[in-house]
Amino acid sequence: MCKCTTVNSNDPKGNWQLTITTITVQFFTHLYIFMMNMKGPCCEVVVLFCAGNIIGSGIFISPKGVLEHAGSVGFSLIVWVLGGGICALGSLCYAELGVTIPKSGGDYSYVTEIFGGLVGFLLLWSAVWIMYPTTLAVIALTFSNYVLQPAFPNCLPPYIATRLLSTICILLLTWVNCSSVRWATRIQDFFTIGKLLALVLIIVVGMVQISKGHYDALEPQTAFEFIRDPSVGQIALAFLQASFAFSGWNFLNYVTEEVVEPRKNLPRAIYISIPLVTLVYTLTNIAYFSSMTPEELLASNAVAVTFGEKLLGMFSWVMPISVALSTFGGINGYLFTSSRLCFSGAREGHLPYLLAMIHLKNCTPIPALLVCCTATIVILCIGETHNLINYVSFINYLSYGVTIAGLLFYRWKKPKLVRPIKVNLLVPISYLVFWAVLLGFSLYSEPVVCGMGLVIMLTGVPIYFIGVHWADKPRVQIFAHNSISDPCYQSTLPSATTINYRPDSFQAPRRNSGVPTCLREKKGSPSAGVGKLFDSEP
Repeated sequence: MCKCTTVNSNDPKGNWQLTITTITVQFFTHLYIFMMNMKGPCCEVVVLFCAGNIIGSGIFISPKGVLEHAGSVGFSLIVWVLGGGICALGSLCYAELGVTIPKSGGDYSYVTEIFGGLVGFLLLWSAVWIMYPTTLAVIALTFSNYVLQPAFPNCLPPYIATRLLSTICILLLTWVNCSSVRWATRIQDFFTIGKLLALVLIIVVGMVQISKGHYDALEPQTAFEFIRDPSVGQIALAFLQASFAFSGWNFLNYVTEEVVEPRKNLPRAIYISIPLVTLVYTLTNIAYFSSMTPEELLASNAVAVTFGEKLLGMFSWVMPISVALSTFGGINGYLFTSSRLCFSGAREGHLPYLLAMIHLKNCTPIPALLVCCTATIVILCIGETHNLINYVSFINYLSYGVTIAGLLFYRWKKPKLVRPIKVNLLVPISYLVFWAVLLGFSLYSEPVVCGMGLVIMLTGVPIYFIGVHWADKPRVQIFAHNSISDPCYQSTLPSATTINYRPDSFQAPRRNSGVPTCLREKKGSPSAGVGKLFDSEP
């Protein structure tokens, strides 16, 4: 049992609480200044965007699920370290794909290029309607729970209140992303610093506790005492829970076309952000166990809040605010990238071309953002967080594995293709071996929850053949599609301007037409639409 005590803030010896808070704030102030002065165009923005998308609500939700399935403190820490290592292998493969196939859209664009339309459409279908809306819903609910928790100290916040606040948050950030690309990225930068502030505060306080001798749960003889009987299937589910916290490591590939100098900045962001996040996550879990027993962590509905109440005393309010900042930035990042996936899918003809349209002045994909927002609000009202995480993580890993298998197939298919980045063959093979074992045992342990994600993905097969592959569609279907898309398109144009902007027939506006030339000017350009996001111009 851990011998954890609450430090009295009135005790002169307990002034370390204030000292730690001050040191943490000063540390991140200098970190932000350092990042702003880094060499290379937009490097700090790309690194912060990548790390900011990974670090979100997952580290405040997943520790409970990882410990529950891993069965012991020691195995849970091993899962966190190995989970980061697996993400590093995957990110190296994605770096090669990102510069070899320089298209926005991530997994979807790569799989469509390599395997063809059906496989790409299935990934797009599951991502647009299930993966991203569900993940956004989980993060938004975490945000509202932590914001409302101080008002309901002895019970859970009301169901309606959490859903209402989550909806308001999603609508607000959707409006920001519709209004300005630059403001969306600035919000991401700011809240990345905020979320790291919370995690570093937890880590520093945990290290102080360990230095005082409060590490009973971390000693080897107790760390591997199993709370429940271990099994390979449960360990696989623990990896799925951890993968939710690491989700977002491939998000930079969704906006490859919008990154300045992607051949340079994409791998740099991956090399910096993945090890940093893995280290932060592992130290955060060690800090949790320095103040809580495994039983206390499993009983907690908000691990970070429980940690703050036990150790931070009068500064315990910092935890819910910091978690709220973290999740707010996470919602912004997911909205940002999921809308670009809709945009890419519509540009390829796999979604209605209305979703490939952008605002002529702001250069933002407003229709795609509105679809993502609507789907998320619908998901908010259904499902339990734990089950949602399991089957979303299952679909995530499934898409990762298919994409990395495509890397090997693409090397065989086009061996002479120039690859600015080329990883060792053992990297994708190692990832695929782990991938096959993980998904196999996860499906065996939770056939209903994990199988549900697979079934939802396969429902896209008839949709693909009816809506995409079928060339001679009935006139009624074509008329219904055009009657919705065309008026919406024409309503966005200046009265004296006509621009033929459909994915199959794109023409950029003339420079002297009076229309902002944020669209690519080359007909058939793979990036016809959104301008540079990570631009260094003021």
